[in-house]
Amino acid sequence: MIGPGDFWLSSGHHLCDRDEAGRLLPTEDLWRAFLARPELLPPEEACAAELALHTGLLAAPLRPVPPDELAALADPDARENWQVFLAFRDRVRAAPTLEAAWLALFRTGVGGVPPIFLQMLTHLVTRAAMEGEGDAFTLRAAEAFFRPQRAAIHPGALLLADEELLDARAADGDLGSLGRLLTEAGSPPREVELEVLSEANAPGYAARSDAHDLALDIAEGRLGQHGMARALERFIAHVTGERVAVRPVPVIDDRNWTWHVGLDAEATAIANDLWRGTKVKQARLARILWLGVLEFADATRVLPRASGRPVYLALAMDAAQRVRMKPQNLAVGLPLKTAAEAV
Repeated sequence: MIGPGDFWLSSGHHLCDRDEAGRLLPTEDLWRAFLARPELLPPEEACAAELALHTGLLAAPLRPVPPDELAALADPDARENWQVFLAFRDRVRAAPTLEAAWLALFRTGVGGVPPIFLQMLTHLVTRAAMEGEGDAFTLRAAEAFFRPQRAAIHPGALLLADEELLDARAADGDLGSLGRLLTEAGSPPREVELEVLSEANAPGYAARSDAHDLALDIAEGRLGQHGMARALERFIAHVTGERVAVRPVPVIDDRNWTWHVGLDAEATAIANDLWRGTKVKQARLARILWLGVLEFADATRVLPRASGRPVYLALAMDAAQRVRMKPQNLAVGLPLKTAAEAV
């Protein structure tokens, strides 16, 4: 269990209200946090109209912005940036909760929405899904839902480390690619300044959770492997309302394999090829880092084709050992009936 204290304060969850189900309701202060992003801060050379727009939105983040106010901006790139932000704001506001907005965005299309806004929204939704979770391994696994990771495989461990942290240390000359550091041309791994989450340091997770400086071992039988399963259970229950049980498995050995969801683009491509019976080279198969089996608590909510059958989940790294998890694949890829089909 983690020690006392909040976690992921940088998500901005404290700037939200909550409904009776614990789902997030954005406040004006949350929108002010969006407006404080570097992408929206007017540069020194910004025109008076852009400065007035930004100042006015900080005072009243939800106010309508008429077209002529945007047209008055001298910089066409600035006009486009503000149009994109305001369209995103209005799409989110149209939903009853941030979770509903997150689902609607990914189910109807995220074209034109900057990735940083989607990452911020996913961070918030994941934080709400983990509310009350006391297991540091589950929380660290859930960081992969909104933070790109880099993987390293060597005998006895399968590590995920925060990519932004690694890049920052590389820039400082402190730490480069985790994969290179741990496995340099087959030589024994050398010492690195990277701490792995363990039972010993887990009680301190909350205090350092926003630093994202703990690696997670998701090798078979490790606490991180099971933490990923619990994080997925909680996330699915929170955003879809479906109670599920997820357990890690070493391989998919199922002649009646019916349904799978890749948790990233690489895993999706590999699992699709395997399901079709396409021969997959061993080197590509080795990119699969984590496999799980999902079962629904309420079978009546499942499409007939998949009813009573396990749903396989897969997470993989790409050729550069990067892990780009897409939790939205769970929103659009699970074999659930639509509202009309469920009646």
